[in-house]
Amino acid sequence: VQLVESGGGLVQAGGSLRLSCVVSGTTFSFNTMGWYRQAPGKQRELVAFITGRDGSIKYMDFVKGRFTISRDNAKNTMYLEMNSLEPEDTAVYYCNAVGFLDVYWGQGTQVTVSS
Repeated sequence: VQLVESGGGLVQAGGSLRLSCVVSGTTFSFNTMGWYRQAPGKQRELVAFITGRDGSIKYMDFVKGRFTISRDNAKNTMYLEMNSLEPEDTAVYYCNAVGFLDVYWGQGTQVTVSS
């Protein structure tokens, strides 16, 4: 199973980015899929996740109203649309997938927001 993120980059505060996570090596069916981030010197934290069973979505308070998580089953891809980006959003963003027995991570994509 492989998770590959893309879409990170450098953006000014107030700008937008769209992250993608392409899943290969398995069927696109997990208990949950989500996005985490890790800023320099900080622990990795959950940003948002979506459940596989009913598509329920949960956002952390610090991204509510600004970020949108979604998935395209036909493309085996999960997305994170990020709007109104703030310098505090600067981090490496990781794709995560939780199966019945295993947890999978992507390699991460850097998001840098300049003030």
